Amino acid sequence: MSDSYYELIDGDDPHGAKFAGTDLVRSTWSAEIQHGAPPSALLVRALENCEARDDTRLSRVMIDLLGAVPAEGDLWVRTRIERSGKQIELVSAQMLAPGRDGEPRAVAQASGWRLKTIDTSAVVHTSAPPLRPLAEARSRDMKKDWDRNYVHSLDWRWLTQPMSDGPGESWIRPEVDLVKGETMTPMQRLFSVADDANGIGTKLDIRRWTFMNTDLVVHVHRIPEGEWIGIRAETNYGPDGIGTTIGTLFDECGAVGAIQQSVLVRPMPGR
Repeated sequence: MSDSYYELIDGDDPHGAKFAGTDLVRSTWSAEIQHGAPPSALLVRALENCEARDDTRLSRVMIDLLGAVPAEGDLWVRTRIERSGKQIELVSAQMLAPGRDGEPRAVAQASGWRLKTIDTSAVVHTSAPPLRPLAEARSRDMKKDWDRNYVHSLDWRWLTQPMSDGPGESWIRPEVDLVKGETMTPMQRLFSVADDANGIGTKLDIRRWTFMNTDLVVHVHRIPEGEWIGIRAETNYGPDGIGTTIGTLFDECGAVGAIQQSVLVRPMPGR
């Protein structure tokens, strides 16, 4: 892969590892802010690398988007162990960007439970029915609808018609690196598209409504295999401008985890 979401500028900056984003982090809502997926994946990279151990893996990751993550300018990511242990660890990561005064301020944060692994292959089970195969999915060529942004980094294929009844279903494959020159881990690949669950599950017309999620909570019972990530998701809307996306994440072998997102629903300005 020759393109990426980020470039590592300085791994030893006092504020944390320093990064610069490319055009591929830009949101579909506004070119001035980042889509939620690339920051999520970069925070997961930080959680994985923080005092890394070969005998553990992330089980639950919670991402909170504290505000608009700027698409331009420097970014810093720093980590810490919140709770150490032989079998259970809680790791946190924080993303910073320059505030109005020029000083770094937190724009996103993550926490992850890292659990020790053992062999439980004899009791493997998943209740979610698998997605239909990739061969049945179709591209909507969404790249033509926007200037260069996050959508241009994906091979996105739909199994369902957008905004139709029932859960939305898609297969998605990121076509770029997370960090220039690095190969994405399976968890980083998962989080480079997991935030798309809100868009896949929506029942709202993007020309009439905005529906931005403020977070994502992902529980992973199995590390995904291969390049493709499948998402089955549906968003429910309350009467007071708040919704919730609930979904299941897949690889081509079956379900790998579950996702939930809080959604802020607003009429599109001028509508």
